[in-house]
Amino acid sequence: MLTLEEQRLHAAEASGGISSEVIYDRILKVAGDYDLRGHALDYGAGIGNFTRKLLASGRFEQIEGADILPRPQKLPDAIAWHRLDLNNADAIPAASFDVVIAAEVIEHLENPRKVAREWFQILNPGGTLILSTPNNESIRSLMALLVRGHYVAFLDSCYPAHITALLRKDLVRILTEAGFSGVRFHFTDHGGLPKLPAVSWQQVSFGLLKGCRFSDNIIATARVPVSSR
Repeated sequence: MLTLEEQRLHAAEASGGISSEVIYDRILKVAGDYDLRGHALDYGAGIGNFTRKLLASGRFEQIEGADILPRPQKLPDAIAWHRLDLNNADAIPAASFDVVIAAEVIEHLENPRKVAREWFQILNPGGTLILSTPNNESIRSLMALLVRGHYVAFLDSCYPAHITALLRKDLVRILTEAGFSGVRFHFTDHGGLPKLPAVSWQQVSFGLLKGCRFSDNIIATARVPVSSR
């Protein structure tokens, strides 16, 4: 029988350590819209694809990555790497970062409230959290729930990588309870049709269908109050 650590590593490897370029690009746009700068952490960096994009953006003075997977080969030396179990990541020093980005991470973790408290602790006062996760309020996901009894990103084919399904209300509660303020939501504006995920709502509507019901992924932003320490 696998140990708990081995089970978690297996789940991380099952995800491939990557997400989609659509999600990465939308997160970078949000970071640009907010003019985020300073010291950034790619939390749940996988094989480092997004970490490299953060470095290439030139937006941040310093970038670090963290994941249960080992440091990716050929990752630029300028990027520091923390190898740790993100279910228990309290080894990262408090007040270390201006920005924490968790792209498609929270759905892989066992306790979203615990990780939200860890994000709050490792951010500086005034720091910003950006997270993305499957959008369980899209038409495609809601139809899967109605027909199959599971959200579309949490079917057996997505297990054991995806284990924690969250709605916007859950995220607001979790982040607010952790101490964050100003929770806001953004959408990738890219979503597949039910039963035809390779065809997007945006293709069939010539880009008119956007937002919550027509996006496969959701992005949440929140800030640590300046007076929090």
